[in-house]
Amino acid sequence: MNAGVYLDHCATSPLRPEARAAMAAAFDVTGNPSSVHASGRAARALLEEARARVAILAGAPSAAVTFTSGGTEANVLAIRSAVAAGARRLLISAIEHDCVREAALASGVETVEVPVRPEGIIDLGALQAVLDAPSAAGGPVFLALMAANNETGVIQPTREAAERVRAAGGWLHVDAVQAAGRTPVELDVLGADSLALSAHKLGGPQGIGALVAGARTRIVRDIPGGGQEHGRRAGTQNLIGAAGFGAAVEAALASPRPGPGARDAA
Repeated sequence: MNAGVYLDHCATSPLRPEARAAMAAAFDVTGNPSSVHASGRAARALLEEARARVAILAGAPSAAVTFTSGGTEANVLAIRSAVAAGARRLLISAIEHDCVREAALASGVETVEVPVRPEGIIDLGALQAVLDAPSAAGGPVFLALMAANNETGVIQPTREAAERVRAAGGWLHVDAVQAAGRTPVELDVLGADSLALSAHKLGGPQGIGALVAGARTRIVRDIPGGGQEHGRRAGTQNLIGAAGFGAAVEAALASPRPGPGARDAA
């Protein structure tokens, strides 16, 4: 029987050999990254090495990276953080992932859907109209806009959206899950204030992702408990997943990627 040809990278990418090797090595690291003994420090060093690699992908300092269970948790944490920071209007494009839509609707904060044009790109004129419209809710706005659509592959004009949102004193969150490893996703390239990533979309393991926070963004403590992840997400970290994530990122960054011209053309 002939082996099948796997093409569904929009759902998940096959595990890169570099990630597999890094995870296998991490299985031999016994310590808890929060422990202060030698085994714990070895685990912490491995965790922070992975964090540093993810930070390079996002063009951010290591301290800006919060490891999560995946892209969904990263998106939800960004929305909850925005609400905690005082956002009173959540704007989401009409093509956002269900986790963004459902988290926004469940927040109890006014949620506005911004339409997209026939070609699948956010309607920047409609966005500006929403930003200019008076709102009884008051407070700053939050816009969630994915970098690349997980079904159509359409790349969104995040920088142009960022200019409008920041002029209104708002926060732009970019779901870069589908774009990472395929096109540049640095915070300043996208114009993002926060960024969601998922390891398995770029050849890492399933079950781990990250929320990357820019200088204008404060991430709230969503899961109480210990002080892991700089106090932002309690619980023993997924060391093996993080090791695979970091290795997959390093391999992706070493692979040829489309330059800005290709991105603009898309």
